[in-house]
Amino acid sequence: MTLKNIKPTLNKIAKDLGDTQDAREFLLKNTREIIILCSRSIIAIHKGDLKTGKSNLKEADILLKKYRKRATLELRRYLITPEQEFVEAASLIAIVEKKEIPSNKKLSVMPESYVLGLLDCVGELKRRVFDKIRIGEVDEAARVFEVMENLYLHLYTFSMYDKVVKEVRRKIDVNRMLVEDVRSAITEEKRRMELIRTLQNLGKKFEKC
Repeated sequence: MTLKNIKPTLNKIAKDLGDTQDAREFLLKNTREIIILCSRSIIAIHKGDLKTGKSNLKEADILLKKYRKRATLELRRYLITPEQEFVEAASLIAIVEKKEIPSNKKLSVMPESYVLGLLDCVGELKRRVFDKIRIGEVDEAARVFEVMENLYLHLYTFSMYDKVVKEVRRKIDVNRMLVEDVRSAITEEKRRMELIRTLQNLGKKFEKC
């Protein structure tokens, strides 16, 4: 009988595929909490609440470590988005604290998650620069912009890997515009501050006359 092995073989394949499908659904459902925690972390950081930002990031890290155990090789791609968000929040915290951005090994994330997370962080740095300009902390705005620009310069060559890292080229193109926008804002603010200082000095001279 030529079909003797078909039934047990297909039963085994069906079981394996069912397990994979269940694991996929589990990851898609439960990793949303990681994304939410990372978003809350970033919001807290922008509000100046580093303690809450770190706390949310720590919770996200614990969940990531837990769910990685459920992600077999073929399911690892479902961790890219939560890991990407995790890298974004972790990098922003490091920059705000004037520390080195952790490596992908330190964060235990996949290379593509790391690259995409750093690219997303550039957008958050733009927001931080404008927040600092708004409250008159121009030196801090300039420091953050320097990090932002250097981060972009380190990442822009990764556009050649667009076929293997989804959306990397689009994100790099967006970041190019963000960097140019922030550079213009920083330059304009420095000129404005210089004009104010010049007018103040002139005012002092007239007072002495």
